Amino acid sequence: MIGQARHRVVVIGAGFGGKYAARALRKAPADVTVINGTNHHVFEPLIYQVATGVLSPGEVATPVRELFRGQPNTDVLLGWVTDVDTESRTVTATAPGGLPYQVPYDTLIVAAGTAQSYFGNDRFAEHTLSLKSIDDAVELRSRILTAFEMAEIATDPAEQERLLTFAIVGAGPTGVELAGQIAEIAHRTLPGEYRRIDPAQARIVLIDAADRVLPAFSPGSSAAAARRLRRLGVEVRVGTLVTDVDAGGVQISVAGGAPERIDAMTRVWSAGVAAAPLAARIAAATGAPTDRSGRILVEPDLTVPGHPEIFVVGDLMSLDGLPGVAQVSIQGGGYTGRVIRRRLAGKPAGKPFHYFDKGNIATVSRFSAVADLRGLRLSGLAGWLLWLGVHWAYLPRGRNRASSLIRWAVAFLGRSRPERAVTARQAGLPSPTPADTLREPATAAAPHS
Repeated sequence: MIGQARHRVVVIGAGFGGKYAARALRKAPADVTVINGTNHHVFEPLIYQVATGVLSPGEVATPVRELFRGQPNTDVLLGWVTDVDTESRTVTATAPGGLPYQVPYDTLIVAAGTAQSYFGNDRFAEHTLSLKSIDDAVELRSRILTAFEMAEIATDPAEQERLLTFAIVGAGPTGVELAGQIAEIAHRTLPGEYRRIDPAQARIVLIDAADRVLPAFSPGSSAAAARRLRRLGVEVRVGTLVTDVDAGGVQISVAGGAPERIDAMTRVWSAGVAAAPLAARIAAATGAPTDRSGRILVEPDLTVPGHPEIFVVGDLMSLDGLPGVAQVSIQGGGYTGRVIRRRLAGKPAGKPFHYFDKGNIATVSRFSAVADLRGLRLSGLAGWLLWLGVHWAYLPRGRNRASSLIRWAVAFLGRSRPERAVTARQAGLPSPTPADTLREPATAAAPHS
């Protein structure tokens, strides 16, 4: 056990914000405890590639303990943080199996991330898939690949069409990247493997209420991405509201137009984010204001108003309209660690947090991406090569980088997808036991005399 004589820093969350905050404290005279709800850190910008069979979960997920193996002052605990007591300065978490435990702190860093927002229509969650975790990605991969298998079995053309329709709500980077990859699966990977259906007839519909895809990008980059998506066969439905979602499809409406229904087996929601539930608890405990998404409004040094011992970083903080992107989390986490180090050294905190915007980049398909980098706009192959280099550089060193390059080569230079295995359980099939495999086929019982 780590001794408690030194300053105690608790970091909630091992995403980008928590990871970089804890790393910045590796040489600090403090005991750091990282609490995370899973045993791994997820490289979220590439999680859609797990959902589409390009990468394996292990290539975008790194064990949290491995991240801090060489950091003796850092402890790692598995659990979901459910409460923060600001008076006693303790964090309450729930371990696997429902066992609660508490961890005291002198300084708290909250980097719990965000949840999916359904804009007040929480019932939509029951009938859509999101893409926030490895569990989400594996489930979505199963749904995509199983849809083609079910269509091969179906005999009703209308049912085949429903099975091969993929409705994606939200045309930000996740929605655009996912739509492009599903289109490539349908048009490049699967043709020639089925005998009763043509996978290329799959319908991919990308829906957003905004007037263009990738609204955070420049209009030129958005237009380039939309053109590429349409060439891939994706239906781009911008300026379109989703008014209802059920187990069979989605209902959409364009301003001034009649409602339209899209029957789709696979429905993905990637529109909007909301603060994790922990934000509301912290706001209630500290009296901190929140924005419309429930994120905590922080001071310029990323602390909670009136509580200089509590920092909020990453997607859970709200400051000057900064976007909820990885770079904000990375820079905010590093800044917080440096401020704490200065405090422990008896020095002034220094300058307020300043975000250096490196720009936006999103891939649309193989060999095609768009990038807005501080006045430089790239699209097509040039944008894709930049995307490849940036994401490779930010992947954890070692096996993740090496294996990812191999899988990218297989998927992008060839037609295959390295990760297409779907288990019986994921596909909704009964898993036979060893006894079942040895049992003789059942025969009809003799009629009673």
